[in-house]
Amino acid sequence: MVLRLPDGPGGWSVREALLAAPVLTGVTAADLELRSRTGELVDADGRPVDLDAPVLRPVPVYLYRDPPREPPVPFDMPILHLDDDLVVVDKPHFLATMPRGAHVAQTALVRLRRELGSDDVAPAHRLDRLTAGVLLFTRRREVRAAYQELFAQRRVRKEYRAIAPADDALAGGVRIENRIVKTAGDLRARVVEGEVNAISDIELSTRLGDGLAEYRLAPHTGRTHQLRMHMAQLGVPIVGDPLYPEVDADLAAAPDRGDFSRPLRLVAAALEFTDPFSGERREFRTAR
Repeated sequence: MVLRLPDGPGGWSVREALLAAPVLTGVTAADLELRSRTGELVDADGRPVDLDAPVLRPVPVYLYRDPPREPPVPFDMPILHLDDDLVVVDKPHFLATMPRGAHVAQTALVRLRRELGSDDVAPAHRLDRLTAGVLLFTRRREVRAAYQELFAQRRVRKEYRAIAPADDALAGGVRIENRIVKTAGDLRARVVEGEVNAISDIELSTRLGDGLAEYRLAPHTGRTHQLRMHMAQLGVPIVGDPLYPEVDADLAAAPDRGDFSRPLRLVAAALEFTDPFSGERREFRTAR
């Protein structure tokens, strides 16, 4: 991480300025001493920083932070398909697609790169951390853009399954169209006025008992949390959703405590597309 040390009242030392930085709350003077001795605290030229030096003007200081502690996600990630260009996996619930924020090692991308021994593996699209199911990766840089473009241009047919409260009025299917936006830092997306950018077809497919049913969902666009929001708007929020229709703070925090007992009951069931190189129709389905 990069810190920009400010001028302090009366001229702070580097040590005092670092200890006053809100982003380093919990870091002690002893921690800084250790990082300084081990070369984890340097200036813009990569030289060790003198903690006792006065801060005469705002300057950047580079601090190498420890990776976050991540509870291991205790579920396998079966490979559904493997060839020279593609690897398709059945991603489990709670495993992020790729590193972001506090999730680094516990991601599908890192697992695959380690398993296949290749840093060229890259996702062609993404699934939410809480969503399980079919996830496609490319294995060679030369083909990556072509497969990513399929998803960007909406030329991939996607099918999802969800478990939610039963509503017989949805047995004939319904289409939801609205505009969804999600701003950085906000947990939830929201519906706003404006041009439609989120379209989903939703249909009750099987009644399960206990007031629940399985639904078939076909998104025609790929907005963040789109299916989760559309289900909640229909009055049938997906079982295990910590954000919609209302935030359940305990459920949302459970995976970071190592509690994986209440998954979001949403699965990416299938992907189907025309291969950009061979021209053949390809289909991949979850085994869940």
